Amino acid sequence: TIQAAQGKTGTDIGRSLGVFSKTVPSVDEDAITLATAAALAALQNSPHPNDRNQIGALFVGSESHPYAVKPSGGVVANLLGLSEELAVADLQFACKAATAGWQIGVSYILAGLAKETLVIGADTAQSRPGDALEFTAGAGAAAYLFGQKELLAKLVATLSVTTDTPDFWRRAGQSYPEH
Repeated sequence: TIQAAQGKTGTDIGRSLGVFSKTVPSVDEDAITLATAAALAALQNSPHPNDRNQIGALFVGSESHPYAVKPSGGVVANLLGLSEELAVADLQFACKAATAGWQIGVSYILAGLAKETLVIGADTAQSRPGDALEFTAGAGAAAYLFGQKELLAKLVATLSVTTDTPDFWRRAGQSYPEH
């Protein structure tokens, strides 16, 4: 479909890239709507789906927050009906924002600052039309509820490696990232 829209018929870009399908948000979806849907699913599958009072922190990681200065986390918290007495932060770190959120969220629990934390990673594809990213970058979200009781899994350790790898960036005011 993307090939046809870009007038690249007769080529097999998908096969050459090894990409045969990708997720695409609807016209009314952005990282906030995807984050909220993922969080609702995570909360619905939690041991206490209707008790959100234990959540003391919310971290939303994305490289496609829809607003430049309005926090996605504040909107998501409101949509979820979370307490206004809540630590909230938007995290932006290409391909690693939610992982940083995991580390911060677990640290909040270990430090006694929150009984539970909700961490969400959500992104929508951002690419210049016709760019290779248009064929490969998709959209999606995942949400994780961290706590110390009624655990599905236990986080034993975490390790973070960070380098200044100039592989993917977008300067302020640019509509699309470069790679």
